[in-house]
Amino acid sequence: MANKMSTEKRNTILRLLVEGNSIRSTCRLMQTNIPSVLRQLLWAGDHCRELMEARFQGLTLGHLETDEMWTFVGKKQARLTIDEKAERSDIGDVYLWYSIDQKTKLVPTYLLGKRSADNARRYMMDLASRLAMPKSHASDAHRYARPGFEHVTQISTDGFAAYPEAVDLAFGPYAKFGTIIKDYRNAILPYTPSEMVGTKRRGVFGINESQERTICTSHIERCNLTVRTFMKRFTRLALGFSKKIENLDAACALHMAYYNFCWRPGKMRITPAMAAGVTDTLWRFDDLLNA
Repeated sequence: MANKMSTEKRNTILRLLVEGNSIRSTCRLMQTNIPSVLRQLLWAGDHCRELMEARFQGLTLGHLETDEMWTFVGKKQARLTIDEKAERSDIGDVYLWYSIDQKTKLVPTYLLGKRSADNARRYMMDLASRLAMPKSHASDAHRYARPGFEHVTQISTDGFAAYPEAVDLAFGPYAKFGTIIKDYRNAILPYTPSEMVGTKRRGVFGINESQERTICTSHIERCNLTVRTFMKRFTRLALGFSKKIENLDAACALHMAYYNFCWRPGKMRITPAMAAGVTDTLWRFDDLLNA
C-alpha cells in the first residue's frame, strides 16, 4: 500500500516553498525527496489556479499597472539550438506577465510565456475577462442620453510595442491606456545601479495631456521585488531556476494566490482580495489550501 502524505506535512512543505525556500532546502527541512515536494507543488498550483479563476470574475479595478518579469527555464536563450528556438516555447527565456491594481494591490491574473505580441494579446484578453465589462448596449444613444463609452479601468505599461494592439483588441473603447518609458544614465555594466533622469508618458487611448501624470508603473515595479524575494526562480544572478515550465507555472500560481488572499502588502491592514471585495475575511495559509 502506497504511503500518503498527511495534510499537515503537505501544508508545511507548501508554506516553506511560498516563503522563499528552495526545493532542495525544503527536502532537507522536511526529510523528504524532490519528487514528493514537486508533486505537492503541482497539486497546489492547480488548486490555486482554479481558485483564482473561480473567484476573480466581475472585478472592479480602477488602475491596472502591467509589466513582464524575466526568468529562464532549463537553460538561457543563448544556449538554445536553432531547432529549439524554432520549435520549443517551454525552454529558454520566459516572462511572467501580470498586473497589479494601484489601489487594492490585487493581482487578477498572470501569464507565462515568451515576450511576444501573441502572448500580449492572450494576456490582455484574459485580463479583460476578469473585469466587470459593460453590456453591449450600455453606450447606445437611447433615452436622450449623450452617447459615449464608460471606461472601466486604466492600464499603464512600459513601451513594449505589442501592448497598444493587445489593449485595443481586449478592451476596445472601454479602457484608458498609456505608456511610460524611463530614461537612465550611468549604466556601465549589466545589473549595475543606474540613475533615472527622466520619464516619457504618452496617453494612447482615452488619456489627454492633462491626465498623463496618472500613467504609472511604480507599484508593479515594487511588486517585482516581492516576487523575486519569495520566488528565487526570478532572482537575477542567482542559482535558482526552473527545469520545467510546469513547475514554474505551479510556483507562480501558489505565490499569486498566497499574495492575494493571505498577504498584506505595505501598510495595508487587509489583503488585496479583501480590498477588492472578493472576500470579507483574512485567510490563513491553511484556509487557502482548503478553499
